[in-house]
Amino acid sequence: MLKVYGIPQARPRRVVWALEEMGVAYENIPSKPRAPEVAALNGTGKVPVLVDDETVISDSVAILHYLTDKHGQFTHPAGSPERGRQDAITFGILDAIEGPLWMLGKHSFVLPEEHRVEAAKDSFRWEITRGFDWLAGVLGDGPFLMGDTMTVPDFIATHCGTWAENAKVPITQAPVKDYLDRMRARPVAAKVFAL
Repeated sequence: MLKVYGIPQARPRRVVWALEEMGVAYENIPSKPRAPEVAALNGTGKVPVLVDDETVISDSVAILHYLTDKHGQFTHPAGSPERGRQDAITFGILDAIEGPLWMLGKHSFVLPEEHRVEAAKDSFRWEITRGFDWLAGVLGDGPFLMGDTMTVPDFIATHCGTWAENAKVPITQAPVKDYLDRMRARPVAAKVFAL
């Protein structure tokens, strides 16, 4: 059975949500970052970590790609134009939204106080807002980022949107707000986001 290490909040939530949507059996080991069992599997001590038999994979996006490719769900085939576009959206979200969100978090509560720069936080918020402007332009007529098909970037974008809201970064783009509400209203998503 698959094992997912990490409390299903923050990035582990993406993996748990995808597994629940796919109907794949797994065990969640609610470990905190740098817990001994996590450090034994991932030298950085970061979660999530996926264990599939003898295979150990860290990083939520790598795990999502592995799982969706393995189970043939929520992804387009590798080498297809659709997969190229899907990956471009995924990496765009990571660059334009998640990166500055993580920097905002680092300067809010992660870094030791003497290394936090309060003045930088407004720049990170500005970057995040620009990222959501970009995401609003990606959203087309379909319910998902890739049109009628839910794919990996939907898990990541929904997680990042929720993260931004929790970090008190206002999402003012109506298409993005509607998209996030629609994604979180999915029965499986509602269950996972309530954890």
